[in-house]
Amino acid sequence: MSVRVGILGGTGAVGQRFIQLLDGHPEFELAAITASDDSAGTPYRDAAKWRVDSPIPDDVGDITVRATEPDAVPDDVDLLFSSLPSGVAAEVEPDFAEAGYVISSNSSNARMADDVPLVIPEVNPEHLDVLDVQRDERGWDGALVKNPNCSTIAMVPTLATLDRFGLDRVHVATLQAVSGAGYSGVTSMEIIDNVVPHIGGEESKMETESKKLLGSFDGAEISLHDVDVSASCNRVPTLDGHLENVWAETEEDIEPEDAEDAFRDAPTLDLPSAPDSLIEVFDDPSRPQPRLDRTLGGGMQVAAGGVQSTPSGVQYNCLAHNTIRGAAGASLLNGELLADRGWL
Repeated sequence: MSVRVGILGGTGAVGQRFIQLLDGHPEFELAAITASDDSAGTPYRDAAKWRVDSPIPDDVGDITVRATEPDAVPDDVDLLFSSLPSGVAAEVEPDFAEAGYVISSNSSNARMADDVPLVIPEVNPEHLDVLDVQRDERGWDGALVKNPNCSTIAMVPTLATLDRFGLDRVHVATLQAVSGAGYSGVTSMEIIDNVVPHIGGEESKMETESKKLLGSFDGAEISLHDVDVSASCNRVPTLDGHLENVWAETEEDIEPEDAEDAFRDAPTLDLPSAPDSLIEVFDDPSRPQPRLDRTLGGGMQVAAGGVQSTPSGVQYNCLAHNTIRGAAGASLLNGELLADRGWL
C-alpha cells in the first residue's frame, strides 16, 4: 500500500527536485502540492517555472496547487515534505504538526531545537526517537524532522566514520555551487570569473549542525558531540555539487589507509533512495570533482578522495550533490526512514 505524500512549497527549486525524485517512487504517491497564495488554485505546470533537468511528470502538471495551510491539505496525506523558506516554515510547520501531519523538512528553522531530530539516516537514525519527547512536550499528533544544511551533509558522513579514532577537531573550507543559493540567489556578474569567500549563516550551520548529528541520544535528550568544527564557506562558479576540503584531527594516530577503510565501511540502509554504498572513495587524488562525480548513486552518494596524513590526523576532499543528497533527496530519505520505522 502506497504512502500518500505532499510537498509544502512545491514550486521552488527544491520543491521541483522533490517532484522529480518522487516520480515513479515505489512507496510514495504524490497527492498534494502547496505554494504561496499567488499560486494557489492554479495547475502546477502554470504555477512553477520549471528548471529541473527532466520534464514535469505528466500526472503532476495538472495537479491544482493548494494554499500552504493545514485545512487545504487532504486528511489522508500521511507525510509532508517541506521546502519552504525558513521564515515561512517556522510559522506554518508547527501548525501542520499540531494538525497531525508528519513533516520531513529541508527548511533551516528549528534544526537545533532540543526536541527536533536532525537526521542523516545512515549516520544517526536513532535520533528519530526524540519524536516521543517532541509529541509529549508539544502535544502534537504529528511530528517534525529536519535534514541538515547542504554543506553539512557532504561532510558529516565522512566524520561519522572517523569518530572511531576519537574525532577531536575539524576544519573545513567549502567550494559551494551556485544552485545552493537558489535560482536568483547569485547574479552572473557576481560569480562569473570570481569566488565569493562568504555565504551568510553557512559557517555557523556547519559548526553547530555537525555536533548535533554526531551527538548521542540517551532516551530523553540529544547530547552534542564535543568535536570542535571551524568552517570557511565559499561560493564558486559551479552549477551543482559542493566540494569541501576537510582537515580532521583525531585523538588516535590515523593513516590515510585507515580513513579510506573507514569511509568504505560506512553503513548503508535498505531504503528506496539510499545508495548501495554511502561513500565512494577515489584513489585518484584529483577526484572527486563536481562535474564528474556529483551524480554518483543518483546524486545520493558522498564522494571522498585525496586523503593525506597531517601531523594530527588526515586531510581529504569530499563532495555531494547539494540539491539532491543535500536537500530534496535528504528529506525524501528521511521520509522513507520515518515510514520504515513506523512513525507515520
